Amino acid sequence: MDPVISLREAHATLGSRPVLRGIDLTVHRGEVVALLGANGSGKSTAVRSVIGQVPLTSGSVELFGKPLRKFKDWGRVGYVPQRTTAASGVPATVREVVASGRLSRTKLRLPAKADRTAVDEAIALVGLADRAKDSVNALSGGQHQRVLIARALAADPELLIMDEPMAGVDLASQEILATTLSAQVERGATVLLVLHELGPLEPLIDRAVVLRDGCCVHDGPPPKAVGQHALPGHDHVHPHSAAEPIRTGLLT
Repeated sequence: MDPVISLREAHATLGSRPVLRGIDLTVHRGEVVALLGANGSGKSTAVRSVIGQVPLTSGSVELFGKPLRKFKDWGRVGYVPQRTTAASGVPATVREVVASGRLSRTKLRLPAKADRTAVDEAIALVGLADRAKDSVNALSGGQHQRVLIARALAADPELLIMDEPMAGVDLASQEILATTLSAQVERGATVLLVLHELGPLEPLIDRAVVLRDGCCVHDGPPPKAVGQHALPGHDHVHPHSAAEPIRTGLLT
């Protein structure tokens, strides 16, 4: 299997604090990999380093066999950030937000019929077809998350990276997200997920990588002792940063 993501001896710091301490991570084409660990273990930093949001202090990143600095084809990558809202006081509809996910495909040309169809299909996949014309400000937290996932899916990505897609999401939305992700896996997408709990996604996971203090302590089948939780003793508290407004570019 061809590696889609290759992270080698990755070290990264936030401020002066080491967050990644030489981790290796390979995700092969068609795999669904869960990145697990307690708060502060380095999970989100790892995925943000994969897409270039956090620079490595040493080590290397490759996407689809190319060094990150040379990788330009971001239309192949769909990214759902952590704890982001679909809007922040900006009057935008569900369709407008999801359509922004096509920017990596349309570049400077006007949207074509295929773009509009892709947007409609992405909205339908997450169960929001009846809310397409509604303002995202009128949606629940779970629906916001579904809009973000639809935005990522609109570009028809080969690689889908999702940072805690289930955090703070109601059970109904969790089940819809699991069904949506299952459909992407069936069509051959490669998926990297940051999770605190496996939950409804557990049947989809091929491999689990567990981080602790910025180091990889497990890489293989999801640990049996973990069950529905990422690590024993997980406290269910998610002290992440406040919600931020959505941005249309993958790396902004």
